[in-house]
Amino acid sequence: MSLIQNKVRVIGGEWRGRVVSFPSNTTLRPTPNRVRETVFNWLGQDMSGKVCLDLFAGSGAMGIEAASRGSEHVVMVDADRKVYSALQSSLQKLQANNIELLMTDALKFIISDQRQFDVIFLDPPYQLGLLPKLLSLLPSHLTRDGLIYLEAGSSSELNEDWSVWRSSQAGRVHYQLLKYEQNR
Repeated sequence: MSLIQNKVRVIGGEWRGRVVSFPSNTTLRPTPNRVRETVFNWLGQDMSGKVCLDLFAGSGAMGIEAASRGSEHVVMVDADRKVYSALQSSLQKLQANNIELLMTDALKFIISDQRQFDVIFLDPPYQLGLLPKLLSLLPSHLTRDGLIYLEAGSSSELNEDWSVWRSSQAGRVHYQLLKYEQNR
């Protein structure tokens, strides 16, 4: 998915080249094309059989990319009504039957939902400072070999429960794949 004004392009899989629109919103930061390409090189181009969670879906770039690459099921969560509507429209155009879209608060979702995921995409609004709380809630939602993709505006301080499997930086975007140490 390459960035166009309020649009992202799917970069791999079944929907490669398709464009997804999202509303103007100063808090939406679609994951850059270069970053998505690197992340899916780390995760593997084929996501068949994987169950994923895009916890702060926003533009939908990561969740749609995972679904396009064959994820069995992707849950996308966003609390913003305009964002939700745009995602709903995009998913209908893509006929994305493997994506479940929910309009709810991410923290409420993670506290109430009991499912486990192979990959959790985590890119919360930087200014809310949610990472410490979220990282303490996510372990029970990871499968044994599950990974968390974490995107932040700066390098994240992690406690000893987490190890960084892969990490990189593109401009001001710091991103990494995390493993929960208790699962090892």
